[in-house]
Amino acid sequence: MKIIDAHLHFCPQSPYFDEIAARAGHQNSTAHLEECFRSLGIAGGIVMGNRGLALEEHPYPDFLRYCVGVEADCLDPALPPAGMQAACDRIEAHLKRPDCAGIKLYPGYSPVSINDRRYEPVYELAAAYQKPVAVHMGQTAGSRAFLKYSHPLTMDEAAVLHPRVSFVMCHFGNPWLMDAAAVIEKNENVCADLSGLLEGNPDIPLLLRQQEGYVSALKTWIAYTDRYDRLMFGTDWPLANYQGYLQFTRAVIPQEHWDDVFWKTAARVYGLSL
Repeated sequence: MKIIDAHLHFCPQSPYFDEIAARAGHQNSTAHLEECFRSLGIAGGIVMGNRGLALEEHPYPDFLRYCVGVEADCLDPALPPAGMQAACDRIEAHLKRPDCAGIKLYPGYSPVSINDRRYEPVYELAAAYQKPVAVHMGQTAGSRAFLKYSHPLTMDEAAVLHPRVSFVMCHFGNPWLMDAAAVIEKNENVCADLSGLLEGNPDIPLLLRQQEGYVSALKTWIAYTDRYDRLMFGTDWPLANYQGYLQFTRAVIPQEHWDDVFWKTAARVYGLSL
């Protein structure tokens, strides 16, 4: 069975990522990540861009593709028109690249709804280039973000208003599992990745016992969608240990749906030929 990690971060030589990688039992390096992929049978991955819009800020090894991260500030309507157009031109330049698989938005971290009018050019570009818009949904890291902007129900409105855009709900909207499931089930242009549900390197059998209520709820609302062909394996690496995350995902996804969740959905949504 092929595996695609549909949600990871790639920031070698970053002290912050070095530290969280160590807590997960990993090293924050290209060589270590490539060895993890080789040993675990992971065919490729999608990097969620944590960098700017300059093309030269996005060099990645050939086993990775990326979504260019778009901060709300660079599309602020208060900017001069030339500044807005320059940002849109840079986003389009990324979408023209074969290794750019889509766009990533960060509501919550940015105190702006994904339904704000500033994002209209982003959605137009995504539709024109037929590349998805991945959106941070659910809990945020740290206390300086605003959860009301990252609630899964905001994606329902975006999906309805932009039917030609394919949206990816990152983290299954965790912990708003019921709301996330409703949005996914209702909207044909919404799928989700299952990244960011674990941190570090926990004992998975112990975690499954200690968090039995949460795991049961997760399985319940995943099953409620009855759309495993719109769910994708993802880890948020280096936040979590790869072997543990694979074990956890296999515990919550019925085996008959592993092909869809572990690679077919991501290959289709992100246009990967693996």
